[in-house]
Amino acid sequence: MTVPPLLRPRALVPGDLVVIASLSGPLDAVYEPDLEQAVVVLERMGFRVRRAPLLEAGRSRWWSAARPSEIAEELNALLRDPEVRAIIAHDGGQTALGYLDLIDVEAIRADPKPILGYSDISLLHLVLYGRTGLVGFHADLATPGLGGHWQRVPAARRSELAQLYSRLLTSTEPLGALPASPSWECWRPGRAEGRLIGAVINRIVFAQATPYALPLEQFDGAVLFWEEMGGLAAYVWSYLHVLRHSGVLDRVAGMVVGVPHAIDGLDSRDGSPSLAEIVLDVLGDRDIPVLGNVDIGHAGPNLPMPVGVRVALDAGERTLSLLEPAVR
Repeated sequence: MTVPPLLRPRALVPGDLVVIASLSGPLDAVYEPDLEQAVVVLERMGFRVRRAPLLEAGRSRWWSAARPSEIAEELNALLRDPEVRAIIAHDGGQTALGYLDLIDVEAIRADPKPILGYSDISLLHLVLYGRTGLVGFHADLATPGLGGHWQRVPAARRSELAQLYSRLLTSTEPLGALPASPSWECWRPGRAEGRLIGAVINRIVFAQATPYALPLEQFDGAVLFWEEMGGLAAYVWSYLHVLRHSGVLDRVAGMVVGVPHAIDGLDSRDGSPSLAEIVLDVLGDRDIPVLGNVDIGHAGPNLPMPVGVRVALDAGERTLSLLEPAVR
């Protein structure tokens, strides 16, 4: 299968319209204030903000904001609307698998736009990158992220994140080194350069089980990033073995692991392994650099991970640098 060339969205400019949409889970009325705060954050970056129609407190169908076909219809309308310049998911959830076959990929090719989010939304990034080359913006969700986690960190950190996200969406220059935090750990030293590919680890496994799986060639020389929340440590070990059996781990040049969140079985006090031990156990003698406990995922504010963009990883120095812009 031919690997598509990288498809960068057009850079946003002040006054551009950003739409917050329910691309997976519903909006609980209790989180309405967080959503309103997310709107404020985006407006302070200089963008106009609108809610998509399905983003309505109390609207739901089972665990989703609506039927998968309805979510796909709304997403496709946003992809086709030339006024809409970026889409940010309100939250994650469990619905993206239900409409992977309904997305208008020709609309993406005709007018690529940033789609921001993580968790379930990371599945969209992987699949759309594989099908069209679209840069996926693995970044904070609107409600639990911009309106939630961001509001619980010091003002200086909040300002740093806002500037980082603004540059990511508006600058055609590489961002360079992402701001490291004390949590970052070198789990295996070394350096690597390659395209950034990743998601929630269970979504990587899910994607590879569909007809929309990334060809193994797309993992050649890549820097694989992943995170996980919930479930058991043994599940993470199993997911990593799926990636081993499928050949992914034999092709990547480096690995970046997010801060684990709410995973049972990582308590060293009862003899359980650490996440680093699990990762290194599965990697075996594959001598690739691994940087752990990076600020991506469900544990707090996210550093943006633009899927498809070339990065430089130096695990020993605990640095991760974006070598290319995410937009054009």
